[in-house]
Amino acid sequence: MPRELDEIIREVLLIVGALFPIVSPLSTAPIFLTLTRDVSSDSRALLARKIATSSFILLLVSIFIGTYILAFFGISLPVVQVGGGMVVLATGWTLLHRSADEGVPRTQISAAEASQRAFYPLTLPLTVGPGAISVAITLGANRTQGNVLAAVIGSMVIAISVYLSYRFAERIARALGETAMNVIMRLSSFILVCIGVQIVWNGASALLRTRP
Repeated sequence: MPRELDEIIREVLLIVGALFPIVSPLSTAPIFLTLTRDVSSDSRALLARKIATSSFILLLVSIFIGTYILAFFGISLPVVQVGGGMVVLATGWTLLHRSADEGVPRTQISAAEASQRAFYPLTLPLTVGPGAISVAITLGANRTQGNVLAAVIGSMVIAISVYLSYRFAERIARALGETAMNVIMRLSSFILVCIGVQIVWNGASALLRTRP
């Protein structure tokens, strides 16, 4: 195997291995389904495609120019973790305390209205949150110079996993039943709260360590 190809494969595996557990599309799929209860199946499929595309772009931007963007605005990575973690925490807390009545489908909204949710909150912070962004920025800062293909392929693999998880979330929900999905949604919401707390703690700890 040529050395260049071997290096690309290793970097792709590194990117996917580092980002997939954090993005974790399988665990966020029930939350995606809950947040799109008033969306038709066709619009939900469109949303899944848009979220996957937005996730792909956001990861690439974080990998390639994330450090430069933070430096331009004078923002440190721990500050991003604290701010983003609070958003994740608030989202998980809201979903955790959502009553059963709020889960009943309302009048379905239009595809245009649904598309407005594609980036916020469904892509950021639900799918690609501050944890994934910080890891992507770190990967970008340590990647082999010029190895663009590995970053593109790795981000694409994550985006495809997001699309498949969200696209077929409704079928999985029908197979499991309403009670099981409600339990999974509550557990996922609690995990989202814990992730938010952990991200805030990581950022706050880093800030305290660097305090003059």
